[in-house]
Formats: sequence, C-alpha cells, structure tokens
Amino acid sequence: MLRQRHQRVRAAAPLGSTLLGSPSESSGIQRVRVQLLVTGLLVVTNLVGSAIVIALVSVVIPGPNVLAGEFALVTFVIVPSYIAFAFIVGVIWTTRIGIRELNWAIEDRPPTRSEQVKALTMPWRLTAIQLAMWIGGAIVGTVGLGIIDVTTIPKVAFTSVFGGVSVGAFSYLLAEFAFRPLAARALEHGDPRRIRLAGVTGRAILTWVLGTAVPVSGLVIIAIFSFFHATTTNQLAVSIVAIGGLTLLFGLLLTKLGARATVDPIRSVIHTMSKVERGESDAYVVVYDGTELGELQSGFNRMVDGLAERERIREMFGRHVGHEVAEAALRRNPRMGGEELSVAVFFIDLIGSTQLAANSPPQEVVSLLNRFFDVVVDEVDRFDGIINKFEGDAALAIFGAPVELDDPAGQALAAARAIRRRLPEEVPDCDAAMGVAYGVSVAGNIGARQRFEYTVIGDPVNEAARLCELAKTVPSRLVASSRTVDSADDSEAAHWKLAEDVVTLRGRSEPTRLATPLD
Repeated sequence: MLRQRHQRVRAAAPLGSTLLGSPSESSGIQRVRVQLLVTGLLVVTNLVGSAIVIALVSVVIPGPNVLAGEFALVTFVIVPSYIAFAFIVGVIWTTRIGIRELNWAIEDRPPTRSEQVKALTMPWRLTAIQLAMWIGGAIVGTVGLGIIDVTTIPKVAFTSVFGGVSVGAFSYLLAEFAFRPLAARALEHGDPRRIRLAGVTGRAILTWVLGTAVPVSGLVIIAIFSFFHATTTNQLAVSIVAIGGLTLLFGLLLTKLGARATVDPIRSVIHTMSKVERGESDAYVVVYDGTELGELQSGFNRMVDGLAERERIREMFGRHVGHEVAEAALRRNPRMGGEELSVAVFFIDLIGSTQLAANSPPQEVVSLLNRFFDVVVDEVDRFDGIINKFEGDAALAIFGAPVELDDPAGQALAAARAIRRRLPEEVPDCDAAMGVAYGVSVAGNIGARQRFEYTVIGDPVNEAARLCELAKTVPSRLVASSRTVDSADDSEAAHWKLAEDVVTLRGRSEPTRLATPLD
C-alpha cells in the first residue's frame, strides 16, 4: 500500500520528484531550489569520491604506503591544499557559468535558441568542470608522489581516474536531475532538436563505463602491477574485494539513477494518459528531458492537442449537422447518393414571423428564435430524432435516418406533442404550427463533391410541409397524416384522433386524412 502511494505521488509530481517543485513556482523560488540541489549534490558527490580515493590509495591498492613519512609533504599538505583550491575554483566557476548562461531564467524572460541549448547542456558542462578538477588532482598527486617514489604512479593514477570517472558519472546524472525545472522552462518555448549529447544510449554507456570498464581495468592494472612487484595473496584479495564491492555499490546506484532518469518521463506520459482517458481537459505533460524521452513527452502533448482539436471539430460538426449525422460520417467515409428509408418528418414554423421581424429589433428577434429552437431541439433530441436544417424561423426534423428507430412515426408524434405543450409555457410570445408525415424517402448526401449535406427527399417531406401550412388554420396548431398515426405504436396512436373527411393538400394529387392530438 505504501509503495503504491509512493508511486502515485511520484507520478503526480510534474517534474518526476517532489524535490523539484512545480513549473508554476516563481522564478526566484525555482532558482534557489535548483542552486541548493546542484550545490548540495555535487559537494556530497565530490567529498565521497575523495574519501574513497584516499582509502584506495592508502589501504586497498598494493604498493608503497603513501602515508609514510617521506610522502608527508605531498599527502598532508599539497594534496589537501589542491582539494581546497579545486573546491573554491569549482564553486566560483560553476556559479559564474550558471549566472551567465541562465541569465534568461533570472530575468524571467523567454530564452533564445542558443540559451535553450546551453540550458539543456548545462549538466554536461558542470560534469566537464568536475572532471577537469579531478584531472588536475590526479596530475598533482601522481607527479608529487611519483617524484618521491616512481612505484606509486600506477596506483595513484588508477585511483584518481577511478574516482574522477565515478564522480563525473554521478555528477552528470544528479545535475541532470536537479536542472529539470530549468530544462522544462527552456523547452516550453520550443523543442530545439538535434542537440542531444548523451540520450538514452549515452546514459546506458555511462553506466557501463562505471560498472564494467573502469573496475575491470583496475583489476587488470593490479594484476599487471603484481608481476613487477611482490604482492601477497592477502593484498590481492583485499584489492579485489574492495574494488568489487565498490563496483557493485556504484553500479547499483548509477543503474538506479539512470533508470530513474529514463522511467520518470515515461511515467509522466502514463500518468497524463490516464487523465486523457478520464476526459480531463488539463491533461498536459511537462517536458523536461532533452533526450529522445523529451521528444516522447512533447509528441504526446502534440497528440493530445490534436485529439482536443479533433474533438472540437467533431463537436462543432455535430452542432451544425446533428450528432447522429456526424457520428455516421465519422464511422464510414461519406459518399454522394442516398438510400430508401421509412422515416417520419415534421416541419415546424413560426406564425407571424414576418410581422415580428418588421416590428422588433434584430436582437429581440434572434433571442426569441433561440428560445423557440431550444425547446424544439431539446424535444427532438429526447425522442432520438435529428434537426436536419433550420430555415429562418422554421425547422425540419427527421426520425429514422441516418440512425434507424424502432418507432419513428410514434417518436415524431410524441416529440411534436411535447413541443406543443412546452411552447405556450416557455415561449409564450410566439405561436408555431407543426405538420407530421411518415413514408418512404431517399436519405443521403446531396450536393457537390466539395460541399454537400445530409438530408431526406421524398413525398413525406412535401406532405409535412403542406400539413404545417394547414396547421396554421386549426386551433391545435398541430396536424399529422393518418398514415403517420397508423404506423405509430399503439401507446402513442391513442393520443390522436382521425378526422372524418380527407383533404387534398396543395401540390399533391392523393388525398390525405388528417389527425390531430386529443389533448
């Protein structure tokens, strides 16, 4: 349970660790945090490396005892003085580089491309400084002790190199970790590609150098040294055990740091992926890695932006043509032409809209139409129909296409009755007429290849339009064809009454028997 909680906390940290804070922190707090982390980690790393080198030279590696009196001047005066000098110079050097190269962060302004590159390569530059200080120490110690006794050169040179490489490897990974906040700020302003000096492969090689190459080379050097100088079995055993133990410890720590540097960016993508799956709108990965993993992070963000844009287009498309039409178009490639379907259609039209538009300000007319269509769309959606088109102050609704319904006629009649009930209560300052018809129509995409729309064409559409005109003359303001009522489910047909007479609608040759709602 504790482990799962720790993993959740780590995943929730935008930069992979709570030690690094959040990108939303002020630049001042962020700068202090980075400086303290970098200074603390590098000082501790160098102190531990120096202690290990002293132990190896004085106790572990076979050869002359450098703690003897003839080596006192070098061992207890020159080398400590150089360590103090290197520490002071290293702190001043790194501080000046940091202030000069990261001035954009101090001034809280966007970096140039050159400043971006320098920010992302700062861990390597700090590592180079550490290596330079260690090379200087190796030269001072090796030359100083070698002048007194030339046989000290192999073991002093080896231990200095071993310590320098170890400190350099740890310094790079720890500095890269500490500089994540600044790397994230640099990468906010564009991804400067092709600047990777290490990458994931470089980290793996770094682990191999410390975990395999350096210790194996040390053991080979000790074996060669034993050929020329008498070495007891115990001395060889101590040397092998000590170097082997350090290799196991350093290899484990370095592997863990390298794995963490690789896993943290991946974990941030996985965590944000789960937010995308939950539909959270603020799903975003903080890009802080300058390797291929950083490209993965930024690529994921581009993918999320693309999905969000696609969803916005889909939503807008659905609002224009109806969500059912949009879903059908997304499921299959839309093509010109249509198919015969049994559909129910109703027309609804405002009465007196011409006079209303002439006597009212445009804003009032638009507000009235929006309130009117809110009721119409709400009920059409509730009964699984679609608004096929708005025509000024009128609308055409379709039931049964493009999505087939079990009872298109009954659902169209129910929607029309619901609208008739709601309009006097919710939009009392308007009056509307509705006509409902049912039959076989051609439904499909009509237009040109460059631009077309989904619609229905056929006798039911014409009949519904004529019934809508007729409805303006009857008290109920709602008229349906008897065929629509006969085709509806019995539960809905019970709400309608059929007229005794038939009428021949304008533009049609066949007579139509009318039906009006009972309520």
